[in-house]
Amino acid sequence: MTVYDFHAATSTGEVQSLQAYKGQVLLIVNTASRCGFTPQYAGLQQLQTTYASRGFSVLGFPCNQFAGQEPGSSEEIQTFCRDRYGVTFPVFAKVKVNGHDAHPLYRFLKKECPGFAGSEMIKWNFTKFLVSPQGRVVKRYPPTVSPKDIVPDIETLLGTSN
Repeated sequence: MTVYDFHAATSTGEVQSLQAYKGQVLLIVNTASRCGFTPQYAGLQQLQTTYASRGFSVLGFPCNQFAGQEPGSSEEIQTFCRDRYGVTFPVFAKVKVNGHDAHPLYRFLKKECPGFAGSEMIKWNFTKFLVSPQGRVVKRYPPTVSPKDIVPDIETLLGTSN
């Protein structure tokens, strides 16, 4: 299995196959609008701006499972991301990342790349998963890792490391 075997609801409720991103380097992130890490949207957008033309995309998945930090509707989330951070990367419909109702994509990501001490739980908002152009999960980053600190790994996957 790869990430391309999954589907996700867009912010408008349409189901989209992740096959649409086949061949791209992806950074999949669970996001929230009212979190201490929310300013990372700016860094994520910078990655999108810098690398999109070279086959890279950030995929944002809002999640309200951590202290209720993403309470808004899909429309409110889209407006917030666009107006506050100039986000142009896809921000999908809200998902659950932990528990019995976790989105199948997140169950896969966590199994493929567990966190500290083998934990498959997502600990907080802005946990990031880097995916190769072949759809394989290659690395997991905790929320404390800034998007700019992921640049060397992105460039390696894009074949452009300096």
